[in-house]
Amino acid sequence: MLLYTSKQQNQMIIEPLKPFDGQHCETTATGTLLRQLGIELSEPMLFGLGEGLGFIFWNMKSMSFPFIGGRIKPDLLTQNIAKNLHLELTVNETSSSQKAWEGVRQLIDKRQVVGLKLDCYHLEYFTRPFHFAGHYVAMYGYDDNHAFLIDTSQQGGQVKTSLKSLALARSEKGPMASKNLYYVLKKTDREYDLKTAIPDAVRANAKDYLNPPITNIGYKGIAKTSAGLIKWFSTSRDIEGDFGTTAMLMEKAGTGGALFRNLYRDFLKESYELLQLDILRQGYRDWVEIAALWTEVSGLFVKVSETGDIRCIEQASGLLKELSAKEKNAMEKLGEI
Repeated sequence: MLLYTSKQQNQMIIEPLKPFDGQHCETTATGTLLRQLGIELSEPMLFGLGEGLGFIFWNMKSMSFPFIGGRIKPDLLTQNIAKNLHLELTVNETSSSQKAWEGVRQLIDKRQVVGLKLDCYHLEYFTRPFHFAGHYVAMYGYDDNHAFLIDTSQQGGQVKTSLKSLALARSEKGPMASKNLYYVLKKTDREYDLKTAIPDAVRANAKDYLNPPITNIGYKGIAKTSAGLIKWFSTSRDIEGDFGTTAMLMEKAGTGGALFRNLYRDFLKESYELLQLDILRQGYRDWVEIAALWTEVSGLFVKVSETGDIRCIEQASGLLKELSAKEKNAMEKLGEI
């Protein structure tokens, strides 16, 4: 799709624009960049091609309660998408807010939609601000006062925030933060083929998942979470807040539900429909069951936040132990594709 811009004084807005309508921030941002290149893929397909499935149980003294995450590290998803689609990814970082703004502005002026990584706490359209420096948006325009962005559907899709708030968000420090990171994608002379890209991505994701560098990552991390739940519950100063927030993050905060397992399940289904490989059909069936169990875990977290009943934690611990074994087995099978 050809793009043109409208420019009035200090305004530049790329239009017409076809924003990606997604639930997860990085696939939404990168999906918008891909659409500018004429590449139309579903969000589950982008998550799968990004080799996105993972797990981390992260407990730091600076955090009020442990963080449970269900995907690979920030930035890697887009890197993997670019690799598997044979695209050129250009990433820039700078500690200078002025240089960071100039870099993005010049790209927008050249009619290039730009991906940004930032801390969503400062974005003015967030109704419930919280610090998370691994958030992604796509930027498609600006004027004297505002930046025009694409965010997830639950955050409003096409949104705007003040240039001042954007600068604060981009330069914020803390866990998962980068130095005003921005990126663009460009086609190369190599076309991608899903018949090879999908098996390559599935194999690579399985290998990464099954070989965690530390025990709080991958299936080992799920087992570690299972073992640590009772301690977390018994030492928590805010059971309602800790477990209620964790359940929300697992189901609603851009994960696509079931801690990203719904997205990976749907990726496997779509991949089977395209390639008709039995291993993908079996993988889809495995992840249907796995995703349902994760939703059950998050439901128990909601219940314990409401009742403080330790039996909910004991039940969740048992489910996580089961999930560790099921995910390991499912990924071992997919690794044979």
